[in-house]
Amino acid sequence: MTDSTRGNDGDEPVASHPAESTSTPDLWDDLFRVKPSDDEPAAVGATTSGTGTGPPGVAAVGAAADTRRAARGRTPSRPAGRTRRRWPWVVLGVFALLAGFVAAGAAYVWVNYESQVREVLGWQLPNDFSGTGNGTEVLVTIYSGEIGADVATSLVEQGVTMTFDAFYDLLLADDSIAFTPGTFRLQEEMSAQVALDALRDPANRVDFSATVREGLRAGEVIEVLSAGTGLPLADYEAAIANPAAFGIPDTAPNIEGYLFPATYTFEPNTTAEDHVRTLVNEMFSRLDAAGVAEQDRHTVLTKASLIQREARLPDDFYRVSRVIENRLADGWRLEFDSATQYGAGETGSVWSSGDALDADNPYNTYAIEGLPIGPIAAPGDLAIDAVLNPADGPWYFFVTINLATGETQFSETNAQHDQGVAVLRAWCRASDDNAVYCE
Repeated sequence: MTDSTRGNDGDEPVASHPAESTSTPDLWDDLFRVKPSDDEPAAVGATTSGTGTGPPGVAAVGAAADTRRAARGRTPSRPAGRTRRRWPWVVLGVFALLAGFVAAGAAYVWVNYESQVREVLGWQLPNDFSGTGNGTEVLVTIYSGEIGADVATSLVEQGVTMTFDAFYDLLLADDSIAFTPGTFRLQEEMSAQVALDALRDPANRVDFSATVREGLRAGEVIEVLSAGTGLPLADYEAAIANPAAFGIPDTAPNIEGYLFPATYTFEPNTTAEDHVRTLVNEMFSRLDAAGVAEQDRHTVLTKASLIQREARLPDDFYRVSRVIENRLADGWRLEFDSATQYGAGETGSVWSSGDALDADNPYNTYAIEGLPIGPIAAPGDLAIDAVLNPADGPWYFFVTINLATGETQFSETNAQHDQGVAVLRAWCRASDDNAVYCE
């Protein structure tokens, strides 16, 4: 390619310089290109250098292009990266700040006015779980006297149902629904209908109950409690080891006789000590109801326990009570086999063993004067009432002559009593079935 910048001499016309592109320069370059300082030579649109006589302005256009090329190639006085394109980041920052304010405002409104927002937008919160639960067992107790609202509240608080309304609305729809007090096995996150059905199903009832029969010794009572509640027997043994902790007087050698016989239902998560206290408090309540003064409790329970172990038929409770009073009044020894066997640790037979009769302990009523040191079993209401209201009669002796029916002969004299004992022995020999009672 030939050089068209200048001719070889001044007489030849000078070829024009190729024209620069006339396309629009980059907008960012035009806006943020570093401008020359005042002391730099300005890039003018024309130059007078050269002696060419070409058309006016051609050289100026070329010079301007050269000037732009030079400006592009020249190193600016400060890094171009710090100056170029700065304003878009400013705009983005402003938008981010505004978005933050909007998000914060929305969060505040949602937290404080969620229900109103949902109402305006028509968004309804779910108020009930679906299904039969998540597998986590929950024991729900319905107490005597509670109403449907109480039950609905308990279910929500224990995580069984999602909301109060979900369960309570079911109760409002059917006013025949009634609840049985007790403890029931349910699960967390049950639907309201499933929870309601579970509470009405007897199969879900948890039975922490025990029936203590009259006449049981304390050791037998706690065995019944352990079997009924599932708590270790050792827990009950530890509980009864300190009778004073339950308000039992110091005159009592142990807790014997202070555990009232009845059927008990205990709440879940209660302890053996709680259960023992329940029985003792029930006994105190029964004594108070019968009009027994606190200082007389031990004596009354001691007599009542003897009656409970000796009498079989209701009327005989009051006759045995009379025998006790007659003997004590006249200074006779009681000679009750039930007490004597208790002191010897025998389980109880019709006949006391020789060892029991000869034993030196405060329960051997064949050897001591007056009452034994304390009760020998758990008396019930009937025995307590018999102590307070003994029958009228001259009896000093009694013997059960039919162990199957409980028929008992009461006697005024020793001879009459011996005759009654003979009747008993004959009954024991009458059949093998009878002999079983007499072992």
